[in-house]
Amino acid sequence: MATVIELPLDTYKGPVDPDWCPGCGDFGVLRSLQQAAGRLGIQPKDLLVVSGIGCSSNLPGFIHAYGIHSLHGRSVAVASGAHLANTDLKVVMTGGDGDGYGIGIGHFVHAMRRNLDVTYIVMDNQIYGLTTGQASPTTSRGHKTKSTPNGNAEIPLNPLALAITAGATYVARAYSGEPKQLVDMIAGGIAHKGFALIDVFSPCVTYNKINTYQWFKERVYKLEDNGWDPGDFRASLDKSFEWGDKIPLGLLYKDEDKPIYEDSEPVLGRGPLVKQPLGLSAETMNEFIEEMI
Repeated sequence: MATVIELPLDTYKGPVDPDWCPGCGDFGVLRSLQQAAGRLGIQPKDLLVVSGIGCSSNLPGFIHAYGIHSLHGRSVAVASGAHLANTDLKVVMTGGDGDGYGIGIGHFVHAMRRNLDVTYIVMDNQIYGLTTGQASPTTSRGHKTKSTPNGNAEIPLNPLALAITAGATYVARAYSGEPKQLVDMIAGGIAHKGFALIDVFSPCVTYNKINTYQWFKERVYKLEDNGWDPGDFRASLDKSFEWGDKIPLGLLYKDEDKPIYEDSEPVLGRGPLVKQPLGLSAETMNEFIEEMI
């Protein structure tokens, strides 16, 4: 087993400071991702962070690593392509509930179905923050927002139940107000071989006045404090529906036996695609480049 040399937090300090609203939960997610990467000893050159659109999707610009700020709802698709091209990279997707569970939900489901070896951190603030406070896929029923002035009529999406049934093999829930556990969940997800979802309660202090830090503080509890077994599929699925006065945090479900998509692809058995010969002459390659330019 290779020795892991932990790296200091400053290793991942980006050239641009975050510009989220003061008190935004996304600050905690950024720091926790940096700490998790450091704990695992991942060099910046070996880490790719991919996002879509939204407040939280600005995160790749605030961390020292490879980063792609893609299109709305397309982070999983872009990350999947990048990962399959270079399986040596640790690929982490970051975004919000609107980006991931709304417009991007199709890519989300199919990446889990394939059990790709990637990690998805969703900053779930239960509102559209960037567009100033409309209802998102996880907004609670009856919540009055700019787009639902009479109260949200839709049933909120349950991302944990969806992930478990769609094929994700590491499903966790964390909270910006519990940073130590958040680091543990992210580090565990990145180290896990398979699709990892970490749904993070990341309060929007500007536009969501219901799901606040105080609201979560009164309700959340840690699964690990109760001897939880994340290997029980049925129990994990049942637990994913617990919501209200008590909301569980921690590793809800983990399957270490399900094969990942990459191991079933013969071409990848010869190593990352980016390191395999293209079989093209320099002349032909230059012609392709000229045509693209």
